[in-house]
Amino acid sequence: MSAQSITLLVICVVLVCWVVGAYNRLVRLKNAIANAFAQIDVQFKRRYDLIPHLVEAAKKYLRHENETLETVTLARNVAKTASEAVRSRPTNAQAVSALSAAEQVLDGKLGQFFAVSESYPALKGDATIRELSEALASTENKVAFSRQAYNDAVLDYNNARAQFPAVLVARLFRFSPALVLRETESAAERQAIRTNL
Repeated sequence: MSAQSITLLVICVVLVCWVVGAYNRLVRLKNAIANAFAQIDVQFKRRYDLIPHLVEAAKKYLRHENETLETVTLARNVAKTASEAVRSRPTNAQAVSALSAAEQVLDGKLGQFFAVSESYPALKGDATIRELSEALASTENKVAFSRQAYNDAVLDYNNARAQFPAVLVARLFRFSPALVLRETESAAERQAIRTNL
């Protein structure tokens, strides 16, 4: 075997090892996104489970506010469906975008619910409503922390996939960019959902 053949073989082996290493790193980072979404999904499930209980407990006080209760329930169902879609495909940009939009609508509807509930003193005094509101507020905090962890994992993956020369491997194996879960966009929406009834 000639020196040129050995050099060419060494270059090919190094190149293959580098491609395998870059591919494995992208897979690991993609799996980190799935893991981070699993953590946020736990909080979403808890939130989605609390909302029907809160709505049901409030029904006896908010008889004249059926539309508000129905829109909260509908927004919860849409967000839950969107979350289930992301659970099966945590790096799918369209699914994450739909979840972000559904969560923003749900946040708005919950804000409307709590704004309406301020007009009902008996509702504010109900122990069950207070407990559910506190549990929902705690869950909202956990969602925020989990969302940040998810977004950090997405950032790490997107950075790794966009850096040269790993971008060549990402394109070759069709590693598409992942989307972050957006926070609410207006200053009013950024304030935490008030649950202090």
